[in-house]
Amino acid sequence: MRKDDFRHAAILAGLFTTTVSSAQDLRGSPPLPPLPQVYETSEQRIRVVEIAGGLSNPWSLAFLPNGDILVTERAGRLRILRGGVLDPEPIAGVPEVRITVLGGLLDVLLHPDFAANGILYLSYAKGGEGDLATTAVSRGRFDGTKLDDVEEIFVAENWSMSPTNFGGRMVFGRDGKLYLTIGERQEQDRAQNTMLHGGKVLRLNEDGSAPDDNPFSGKDGYLPEIYSLGHRSPQGLAVHPDTGAIWENEHGPLGGDEINVVLPGRNYGWPLVTYGKDYDGSIISALTSRADLEPPFMYWVPSIAISGLTFYTGDVFPEWKGNAFVGSMMAGRIRWTGHVQRLTFENGQPIQREPILVEIRQRIRDVRAGPDGLLYVLTDQNPGVVLRVEPAE
Repeated sequence: MRKDDFRHAAILAGLFTTTVSSAQDLRGSPPLPPLPQVYETSEQRIRVVEIAGGLSNPWSLAFLPNGDILVTERAGRLRILRGGVLDPEPIAGVPEVRITVLGGLLDVLLHPDFAANGILYLSYAKGGEGDLATTAVSRGRFDGTKLDDVEEIFVAENWSMSPTNFGGRMVFGRDGKLYLTIGERQEQDRAQNTMLHGGKVLRLNEDGSAPDDNPFSGKDGYLPEIYSLGHRSPQGLAVHPDTGAIWENEHGPLGGDEINVVLPGRNYGWPLVTYGKDYDGSIISALTSRADLEPPFMYWVPSIAISGLTFYTGDVFPEWKGNAFVGSMMAGRIRWTGHVQRLTFENGQPIQREPILVEIRQRIRDVRAGPDGLLYVLTDQNPGVVLRVEPAE
């Protein structure tokens, strides 16, 4: 165990108390209203439909070419909706995961050539010695019922006893590389430590190795997988449909949630600059900007406990085309205020932030635009649900 892990043990009791309290808040969340429900938004009248329930803290989803949907449960199960119906049996072959208050099975991502090769990727909390855990990625071949040829292709140098801030969001860029987020595990100095993966966006080859053209490849004192640094707790990752840029969102502490447009080799500042304070109200940094650090593209004060990120490019909601959507698990640290925010842009700059689905009062873990032009939402509950947002007639 490294020195910083011993140091972390000293604060773990207080952190665990906080996260257990959060888990109790989840159990006390109000039930969903009877669905379907119709709601008015500023641009679109929508209907919200439950398409799958009884899930254990669903975390991510992926759309298969045949229309089926894969859903991860933080409890370590990969589930599938076949023809819109949840298969009662989990997919076999998922690697063993370490389940913590906010760790477990995380993201699921299809290989860009999945239709031909059947390869998918899973990120998860991986257990180590004692209470240590880190973020890892495995890939396997999905035959429609189970995973075969599963191999662990990457293990982050980010071992800690913290039960949270694993990151784990993944996306394939237009360059064919795998981008992966890693959280700083409630240890702020990790985000600036270039010999740890914590608090970074990583860029990997599809086999988990580091590309030779990464910004710090071959540079002393830097892990070669690092693409950007200075992140806190990344929760969303997406490719901009027009520019191809990698967009990332992350939790601030008490205030300071961010969206960043991720550029190679750049430092996004945590904890040297921030718009947030620590949870006890103390100052983390007196600075909100510095000339040598990248400012956030957008930030939230108070925080909305930001989660999944997606861009809408479909035709079903014409008024939403080109908008981004992010999830919220709670606004301003107030229970039962989770929702989705619709973000609009003009001349490349953010203009509007419209809260929708406020009425359902649920923690939202992920939001995805489906290939059918509809919007899909996961509630971070146990039991949690998959919701579909469609136009109201």
